[in-house]
Amino acid sequence: MSQSFKQAVDKVIEVAPDAVVIAGDVFHQVRPTNTAIVFAYQQFARLRQALPDTVVVVIAGNHDTPRSLELVCILRLFASLGVHVVDSAADAVEFPELQLSVLAVPSSAFDSTRLEPAGSQRYNVLLTHGSVEGELGKYAAPSGAPRQEIPFRALNHDAWDYVALGHHHVYNPIAPNVVYSGAIDYTSSNTWGERYEETQARWGGKCIVEFDFDTGTHIPHWLEPSRQFVDLPVVLARGRTAEEVNALIAKAVDACPGGIDDKVVRLVVQDIPRHVARQVDHRQLRDYRRRALHFHLDTRRPEIIRSIGQGAPGRRASLEDLVRDKLRERVVPSDVNREALVELGVQYLKDATDKEGVAPMSALGAEG
Repeated sequence: MSQSFKQAVDKVIEVAPDAVVIAGDVFHQVRPTNTAIVFAYQQFARLRQALPDTVVVVIAGNHDTPRSLELVCILRLFASLGVHVVDSAADAVEFPELQLSVLAVPSSAFDSTRLEPAGSQRYNVLLTHGSVEGELGKYAAPSGAPRQEIPFRALNHDAWDYVALGHHHVYNPIAPNVVYSGAIDYTSSNTWGERYEETQARWGGKCIVEFDFDTGTHIPHWLEPSRQFVDLPVVLARGRTAEEVNALIAKAVDACPGGIDDKVVRLVVQDIPRHVARQVDHRQLRDYRRRALHFHLDTRRPEIIRSIGQGAPGRRASLEDLVRDKLRERVVPSDVNREALVELGVQYLKDATDKEGVAPMSALGAEG
């Protein structure tokens, strides 16, 4: 992540814009490590030193926003460098020397602020962090997880010269002047979902966005990935023995172009019964995990088909399905990543099943 942040700052310095707007989630958590804070401070200081006449505006995203009133947003630290930080209530920040007005709307004020320009400057920018209806994850398979969204019309996009959006981790231009620039690295709990979206949309990965007020056009500047990601071909395990599955896993890994060393690797094994999954060669997997930066063996069990009622064909929900459904229905705080919670619950279930050999019914609990 630090390499990506440095590369993004390098690119900004190279482009040398009149203004830089950052749409939140500078950090992945409210209380980042001291190392992360110092590194970010150094990079912002480098940016300010290289481009002293460039204005920099940063808003707080949901990851930057403290849930307790007793905590102060860490982004305020950068105000000492001359960075304009807006972390709680929306604020119209004006720069008369650039004829520019920026309505900065942090995550906490996203769905409660009227999004209209002040009209006092020639150029008007909306900088905000949140979900626009129908735009997040448009290429990915639907997850069923609810989102807090605002309608696209609520942006009043025709009234703005540019709308810079944060929250979605994938680059997504939803109108000529309305753009999710996306994250600069893969930091979410759904890395492979992000890569699927990028592949479907044929984007070049992660980027920063340059917008030209005179032409009304934007240019994505693609960043070199800090890590190599490899999604190996799916292994089909239906009807195969454990020895055959182990051989197919080894064949898929060995066929990886350039090898798996120092890469982030996923291998999906489809339709593998529980008893076969328990016999996967763990010594072989340990070797893969030693060599790769991260190796994820994603085992997926076959669907269980049962008769329902008068012999009508139908699918009986597995315990994994029940866990997913219950967690997706459960009331959670607005700042909790529901999909991350669901996947964590499913992983705990898999871990317990693998250790005990049976699925613990207490995993559902009285409250689901």
